[in-house]
Amino acid sequence: MTLLAFDRYCDEIALQVGQFRELVTAPGVDLGATVPTCPDWTVEDLVRHMGEALRWVEVTVRTRAGAEVASEDVPEGSGPEGRGDAVALGEWFAAGGEMLVRTLREAGPDAGVWGWAGVHTAAFWARRMTHEITVHRADLALAVGEPYGVAGEVAVDAIDEWLEIVTFVQRNDPHDAARELRGESGGAGASSVRSIHLHATDAEGLDAEWVIELGAEGVVWRRGHEKASVALRGSLTGVMLAFYRRVPLVGGGVEVVGDRGVLEFWLERASFG
Repeated sequence: MTLLAFDRYCDEIALQVGQFRELVTAPGVDLGATVPTCPDWTVEDLVRHMGEALRWVEVTVRTRAGAEVASEDVPEGSGPEGRGDAVALGEWFAAGGEMLVRTLREAGPDAGVWGWAGVHTAAFWARRMTHEITVHRADLALAVGEPYGVAGEVAVDAIDEWLEIVTFVQRNDPHDAARELRGESGGAGASSVRSIHLHATDAEGLDAEWVIELGAEGVVWRRGHEKASVALRGSLTGVMLAFYRRVPLVGGGVEVVGDRGVLEFWLERASFG
């Protein structure tokens, strides 16, 4: 498990908030455009969703909540009243991000606070929101036609966190799709242990290869370069985006080698629950 330093997460949230705002307020951005990776949302819906999440977590950490905070208890959580004003939307978004970063820094990593994945500290939320905004900024960049990039260590940690959360959900609160990842349904392929190899080809100096096994006992993953049922190869950013279902397996800048059905089986079922 790769955990970045708490201050690194706070710095990254601040950076991503600024980049997010720049995309939202860039000349010519259509707030009513559909987000291809989240087709039920417009660009404005995406910004409001992410902005509300920033403020919700800020309240959660600041109050040291012992249970989930209700959305109605988040001040200005839904954003500006009127729609279509990119400047007002960007200001509201940035203010929420600044509040969250300040609150996280004041709390420190070990502050006790409710969390939904078995970790009850402010550090959980610093990491979670880093990757929440990292991936949603990809959604925004794809929607407005701008290039996207992310620091290598952040991309590696985003993949780690995704695997940790899927594993936690499967073991503690499995929905039907998560149960299927145990291999109990037969699913894709006849082998009792189906496996996936993630291989970032441009991550020199980073440990950026993963092996995921889908056996009868559940999902098991580790770092390493091993033969698997299927391999997903490409740039580290590309592998992260494909694994988060943000770019397609065909035409998304990544390569699939082996039994594509195993990878598609995973992508269709792996979720937060």
